[in-house]
Formats: sequence, C-alpha cells, structure tokens
Amino acid sequence: MEFTLHRSFTELESLAMDWNALLAESVTHVPFLRHEYLRTWWGTRGGGEWPDSELAVVVARQDGQLVGVAPLFAAKNRDGDPALLLLGSIEISDYLDLIVRPIDLSDFISGLLGFLAHSGPAGLSVHAPEAGSKPWQMLDWQNIPEASPTLPVLKAEADKRGWTFVQEQTYHTPSIPLAGDFETYLCGIDKKQRHEVRRKMRRAEESGNNVRWYRVSDEATLDAEVDAFLALMAEEPEKAKFLTEAMRRQMHLACRAAFENGWLQLAFLEADGQKAAGYLNFDYLNRIWVYNSGIDRRFLELSPGWVLLGYLLQWANENKRLEFDFMRGDEEYKYRFGGVDQFVVRAKVTR
Repeated sequence: MEFTLHRSFTELESLAMDWNALLAESVTHVPFLRHEYLRTWWGTRGGGEWPDSELAVVVARQDGQLVGVAPLFAAKNRDGDPALLLLGSIEISDYLDLIVRPIDLSDFISGLLGFLAHSGPAGLSVHAPEAGSKPWQMLDWQNIPEASPTLPVLKAEADKRGWTFVQEQTYHTPSIPLAGDFETYLCGIDKKQRHEVRRKMRRAEESGNNVRWYRVSDEATLDAEVDAFLALMAEEPEKAKFLTEAMRRQMHLACRAAFENGWLQLAFLEADGQKAAGYLNFDYLNRIWVYNSGIDRRFLELSPGWVLLGYLLQWANENKRLEFDFMRGDEEYKYRFGGVDQFVVRAKVTR
C-alpha cells in the first residue's frame, strides 16, 4: 500500500466518489463518514469544537486504487495532549471509524501506524502557542462502534510496537430493530408503553388542532425549515447553549449536504399550522438515524414529541426500514420505545 498525507480538503475533492464507494464496503458504514458530511464538518471545525486543529487525512492506494482512508486531524485532545483524532470527533458525529474493507483492514492499520510513526514528528504536529508545535503523542479515536473490527486489529498492531492501547465504553447507543409492520412493532414493546403510544397518537388526531406531520422535501424551503427546527431545539436551555453561531452554521451545512445526497429526514408535527415538534434524522442505508429533536412547550398537552416519534416509527416500518437508531444517549424514552442497548467506545493508542 502507498500512503499519502493530505492537509486540505481541496486535495480530497477528486476522491469524493471513490471515498463514498469505499465507505459502502467498509468495516463501518455510517453517514458520518461520508465525504460530504466530513467536508462540511471540517469547514466549521465541528461547529467550533476544534478551532486550533490541522487536517491530517491519510489515504492508502494499491495498484492505483483507493483501499483505505484514515480521516484524521491533529489537535490537543480534551486532556490537553497532542493527538490525532478522527474527523467528526466528538460532539456531533455519533459513529466514527476508519474507512477500509474488512479484507484490507489488518494491512491498512499496520501500514498506517508505520506511516504515522515515521511521518508524524516531521509532518504531523499539534499547534501549541505556548511551546511552538509539538508532534502527536497518541491516537485518540472516539465514537467507534463497540463491535467494530478496527478495535482488536488496532490493539494487536499497537502491541506489536510496544505502544499502549486503552479502550473504554463512552456512550450508550440504543436502537430498535424493525419488523416492517407498525402493529408488530407495538406488540413487541411493553404493554403500558404500547397503550400510551396509541392513546397519545389518537388523542392528538382527535384534538381538533388539525394535527399533521410532514417531511421536508422542497429544497427552496430547506434553510427556513432548518431555522424552524433550530428554534424548536433552542426551547431547551442546554440545547440553546449548544447552538452557537458556528454550530448553527454546521447544522445548516450538514442538513444541506444530506438533502442534496438524498438522506435527510427532517420532520415536523404541526398543530393549527404551527410547528409543535421536530425531528432531524438521517434516512440512510435502510435505517433511520435519530440525530436531534425539539418541541414547542406551548403544545405539551398534545405530547408532540411522542406523537411525532410514533408517526416516524410507523413510517419507518411501513417503508421497510430495518432499524431505528437513537444513536448516542441513554434517555429513558429510548428504552420505553423499545431501544436495545449498544455502545460506542474511545480507543487511545500512546506511542
């Protein structure tokens, strides 16, 4: 394998199609690793999460063909250590990993660590104003699915070099396997919860508030609809704090990238023509990925969040989606709706 370091996304534009094609066969295939998503993420440095950082994407080719992408950037991690992190880290990209086919994984990781070990001190550095630039000291890779084959291979390759490997669970990622029929899904959850879902959906429909839900499909209204969704998010104080100017820009860019590539599911519940709840999801790889939500507290008596979630689960079943992934977070409602626990992990390799 021939490894190349890229320091600008401009250099990577010509790889977009090959990048996404490789992702479709990769050890972890998630929307957060698509070229268009990570390009927008880097453009805002994760919505302002990593202002002092340097791009360090390593690409591997064999016989002229793309066989691996390590989507990395250099920064001081949250512990203050110079590190190479995965693009997308940490707050707004729920699942991350390397981009490589299973058959090439061992050779790719072995070659990657060798390349980084020799190129790192001269070519990869972390800006530290108080002491100049420092070479990276560790790989600090977060939000890797616990079942990813990357983890045991990375540990084995680190052990060969006498480097330290540490892995820890970081976030719950509950998801619901879907049967393709809404009634079958409801029969599979707790009886009391099943009754509550049906009751709240029926009550909303019979409320006289002209309740309806819809998915955004008109590109001309997309920016306005995203703004409306962010306004619903900001009803919650913690989310309002999260939505800095840079983060709002990132959300707009991510939504547009997903819309233009056919995998945005931005949905609203309306009551009397006003938005009562919204869900920002990705409809990707025959799965619904639940990214964020917001409600207008003026409509709490309608339980708009639960009702919209019910409609989305009904739609997902009727349209034969295989899974409803709540992604990171262990909020109680996810389990009441039938979420089955999974986890993402943090893997640290210190040389």
